[in-house]
Amino acid sequence: MAADMLGGNAIGAVFGELLRVVLKVTKKTIMYKTKLKQIQEILESNIPILEDIEQLNKKLDRGNEETEKIMEVIMNGKTLVLECSKIRWYDYWRRPRFTDKLTELEGSINYFFQTVMPAITARDTKILRLEIRDLMGSGSNGRIDGRNVSCAIPQSLVMPVGLQEELAELKMELFKDGVSIVVLSAPPGCGKTTLAGLLCHDEEVQEKFKDNIFYVIVSKNTNMEGIVRVLFNHKRQQYLGDFRSDEDVVYQLEQFLNSIGPSPILLVLDDVWPESESFLEKFVFQIKDYKILVTSRSVFPRFGSTYKLKPLNYEDSLTLFRSSAFLPNQSQDIADENVVSKIVKGCKGFPLALKVVGRSLCGEPEEIWKTRAMEMSKVGSIFEHTDLLNSLQKSLDTLDSKVILKECFIDLCSFPEDQRIPVNALVDMWMELYNLDEEAYAVAKLQELCNRNLADLVVTRNVVSGFYNQQFAMQHDLLRELAILQSDLEPIEGRKRLILEISANNVPAWCMEQNRPSISCRLMSISTDEKFSSCWFFIQAPEVEVLVLNVRSKNHTLPEFIKKMEKLKVLIVQNYGFFPTELNNFLLLGSATSLKRIRLEHVSIPPFAFTSVKLEILQKITLYMCNISQVFSTSTILVSESLPNIMEINIEYSNDLTEFPVEICLLTKLRKLSIINCHNLISLPNEIGKLVNLEVLRLVSCIELLELPNTIGGLCNLSILDISECLEIERLPEEIGELQNLRQLLMMGCSSNCVLPSSIMNLEQLKEVVCDEETAILWKPIMLVCKNLRLKVQKEDINLNWLYNHRS
Repeated sequence: MAADMLGGNAIGAVFGELLRVVLKVTKKTIMYKTKLKQIQEILESNIPILEDIEQLNKKLDRGNEETEKIMEVIMNGKTLVLECSKIRWYDYWRRPRFTDKLTELEGSINYFFQTVMPAITARDTKILRLEIRDLMGSGSNGRIDGRNVSCAIPQSLVMPVGLQEELAELKMELFKDGVSIVVLSAPPGCGKTTLAGLLCHDEEVQEKFKDNIFYVIVSKNTNMEGIVRVLFNHKRQQYLGDFRSDEDVVYQLEQFLNSIGPSPILLVLDDVWPESESFLEKFVFQIKDYKILVTSRSVFPRFGSTYKLKPLNYEDSLTLFRSSAFLPNQSQDIADENVVSKIVKGCKGFPLALKVVGRSLCGEPEEIWKTRAMEMSKVGSIFEHTDLLNSLQKSLDTLDSKVILKECFIDLCSFPEDQRIPVNALVDMWMELYNLDEEAYAVAKLQELCNRNLADLVVTRNVVSGFYNQQFAMQHDLLRELAILQSDLEPIEGRKRLILEISANNVPAWCMEQNRPSISCRLMSISTDEKFSSCWFFIQAPEVEVLVLNVRSKNHTLPEFIKKMEKLKVLIVQNYGFFPTELNNFLLLGSATSLKRIRLEHVSIPPFAFTSVKLEILQKITLYMCNISQVFSTSTILVSESLPNIMEINIEYSNDLTEFPVEICLLTKLRKLSIINCHNLISLPNEIGKLVNLEVLRLVSCIELLELPNTIGGLCNLSILDISECLEIERLPEEIGELQNLRQLLMMGCSSNCVLPSSIMNLEQLKEVVCDEETAILWKPIMLVCKNLRLKVQKEDINLNWLYNHRS
């Protein structure tokens, strides 16, 4: 078969995959057959050229920038062809749209072979620079200090209040001849990051720098090597193994930037700390049209041009304040104008203060407004860092009557600066710390913090209500600083939470004292960097209920003092490094006799981890981006004996999960099971029908999963079944009609050719089916019979901007 002739290199694999899909769809559909045949002929006729370029890439161990672009077209072209296969004869109104898109895809492929490929194969005049990587990405997942990033520009926002003029001035400064570095400087909370993001989305900036805009958030503990790795990853360019030294990191960065030239380059280093001059020097090179934008609280006069962002003027400050202090349809007569004026002037034009103070007053009686106005009028200059913190503190004090909400705000500082905090991690913490009965109660706390501008909620994808795996919290670094100050008010031994940040092996002095204090905190967070050698000190903290370990090293050993944490209920290990962390000393968790919840992110878990130790009251396991091969396999203990009370297992983004661990099917108390974005999972075992207490089964984006086993009918208590984006499932088993307690079925992004068995009408308790427009067609005949069934259709966001526009 022609598709099988294409080799294992990335570009050949991509074209081969598209060809296989085209052949498959052409056989099944009458519509678009002519157009698909034309695409097939183009692909087959150019196989020799692809083989030639693959051999060249092997020889040079490099790829090419243009092949990277066409790979994106082909990957999305595969999706387009699959979409065409879903079109039915009665969808006549949709046919022209997809015909046009297939024509555009054909044109892009033709352009590549006729124009781009000859330039690539001119070996004597062009060096192939960019590495072609496997479509699924490398093990790094494009992470730098925990962010799932590829130097992408932050999401564009509507123009914020009062930054139009500043944007124009900053752009003018950046475009000046002879200016290579611009430092955007202002006190914290003034809008530096917002302005930098607006600049990157500006049309003129986009036109000048095109795909060479790199946006990197530089937190306090970010290292040079991590930034360089993510720059390489963003462009899919190869670095030569591990960096040998700091000098080698700088050298390879310079080579990388030179390889992109002569195209203009913009590198944005956001939130650079004041003591980082030597750090900035490493990014300075004499390269034409290479520009650096730095945002910082400092000015760094050695680096030339500085743009000082001024606070908002009074009119803009008033507009921003009112937008936070009053709801859209709420009367603004609650407070005297003089009172409002005093409050606004007291914020001194700082956007963060205006939003936080405004939201803290929203809905409050007039007496509270007057009290705040008097307090604000006593504040000197909010240009002073401590004064700004004092102003924010007064807004935080309004939470004194909401003790748990205030504690939740302070808990956010348990995670590193500038990092996305998984909402599910907060749910695990808060349900145990504050005895919350439902996950929704914990999420409601976060929502209230967001409503008060004390945190931000980032939703990476719209999901069904009740599931939070695509939601993350963010906290402004100044608000995090305020939270840490609140946490540190008490002496170490009396604090409710202990926040430790360790650089290399430099532990706090009190940890090494002979008469170390006994810690009474309920929450402990320890952040270590990539140089930490896991030489742990001893901490006596018997009251700890939640332990958060933020790690960056390639190897990390769990601390021995966990053995003494008799009340430990929640363990969270978050890896913010570039590579997965090898997690050691897992067996000591057997000493944590109160442990209920474990969350591990981006770690390699030892084989037999969960069958070598008894975790008798553990209720929930979450494994996110983890290597989990054999972790549930039977060792010295049966999994049913090691995890006798487990009720929930969540596995996400596990690339080595090809076969579902049959041992999990022995956990008969399991109520929730989620397997999400495990793209290599092919099948489920028949034994899954033994999970008789399972209430929720989520199999989301398991794109290679071929079918649901017939034994699924044994899940007699199943109420929610989610098979969204399981593209290869073309038939639901007849036994699905035996799920007499099934209330909700989710099928977004499933094949429109999926066959629904007649037994589906036996589901008397089924109240809601959530699907897209194409899948909804399958259900309309059933709706005529099942009168109580509600069909919730979520519209697809068909965005075809990914097509490689060779005419631009």
